[in-house]
Amino acid sequence: MVSKKEFNGYIRSNVRKTVKDYKLLEENEKIAVALSGGKDSILTLHMLNALKEEYNLDLVTITIDEGISGYRNEGVEVARENAKSLGIKLIEKSFSGEFNFKLDDIFSFYKSACIPCGVFRRYLLNKTAYEVGASKIATGHNLDDEIQSFLMTFARADFKRFPKFGPKLDTIHPKLIPRIKPLWNVPEKDVGTWAILNNIDVHFAECPYSHMSARSKIKEFLNKMESNRKGTKANILKSFDKTLQLQKKPIKLYECEKCGEPSSLNVCKACEMFEEINKLILD
Repeated sequence: MVSKKEFNGYIRSNVRKTVKDYKLLEENEKIAVALSGGKDSILTLHMLNALKEEYNLDLVTITIDEGISGYRNEGVEVARENAKSLGIKLIEKSFSGEFNFKLDDIFSFYKSACIPCGVFRRYLLNKTAYEVGASKIATGHNLDDEIQSFLMTFARADFKRFPKFGPKLDTIHPKLIPRIKPLWNVPEKDVGTWAILNNIDVHFAECPYSHMSARSKIKEFLNKMESNRKGTKANILKSFDKTLQLQKKPIKLYECEKCGEPSSLNVCKACEMFEEINKLILD
């Protein structure tokens, strides 16, 4: 039976090793933590706060309210309380405030609510992080998240996305803030155990739209595999890290003609979808 002290030590050393091995942090950086209030983002915030003095970090958190009735409010409140307890500034953004609609208003226009949610969340995170002068955005992606995303991309044969995986993304445009994933090698179950052991207030509820995505099916499959053969997830990640990282080729980015945000096309996906949604709402 592992003690609380031993388990916390394991989590800290896991994160510290990832930070060191992949050079996720440099001294005197301003890091924006994407803080949803869920267990992963809360652990990310606490771990970076523990490294704050060592790297002389300036931490700020960004919380985005997508507009999901009966779900998001609790997560936002948890984010507020954790940021306040650590004395870290919290910036709150919302779909309704920025785009004049909630996810609940538009999800039916798409096969999965995760599609518009992901596009607009990434857009707001990057835009806000750039505005506050952050050098990196830290997200709470854990080992399970990364494997699921990788397998989804692999199944779609979307090979161009492979270079976007990994614990750290390099700067490819001055206005596109690179992302780091301190929990890249931490299994999801260990994140939950950490929160419970330390009595940390986190939002454990599952998004009501999650069942609509392919991710939930892949997650179920991987959990079954891990149950039957312990270490499967770690082996997949190790294999991916060593053999399936394609050589990163320069990606040409433009600035969106409508909003000025970095984009691989003349008009970014957020503006394209925003125009589609406005037409559908008006119709």
